[in-house]
Amino acid sequence: MQAITKKRLKAYLIDLTVSTTVTLATESLLKKKIKSPVFFNLVNPTLIMWSLEYAQLKCGGQTLGHRTAGVKLERIDGGDLTGSQIIKRMAYRDTVGTFGYWKNREQFEGKDGSQFPYDHSAGVKMKEV
Repeated sequence: MQAITKKRLKAYLIDLTVSTTVTLATESLLKKKIKSPVFFNLVNPTLIMWSLEYAQLKCGGQTLGHRTAGVKLERIDGGDLTGSQIIKRMAYRDTVGTFGYWKNREQFEGKDGSQFPYDHSAGVKMKEV
């Protein structure tokens, strides 16, 4: 496993922890208004994680986990991330991207770990800061 891949994993786990904390807090607030267990098991966690990630990436190209791990997401051509790139990356990562990992683990990381398949599809790459 490449060094940048380890940093990416650390960043993802930190972001997942923050997202889970916010999800649990909102669940207790919404429990009386929304009775559907499907909402609390599928919709709420995904909506919160995507919202937090989108807002943080749109504002500075880094989530809290990225800042802590010392990595930054940027466009391949060096410009600022667009909203469509962020959404495309998140959707691909959380749906089709997982199957790519299970199908070909050795090639998933690429040559240096800076661009996973879902990063490549969105036209972004991860760099160490």
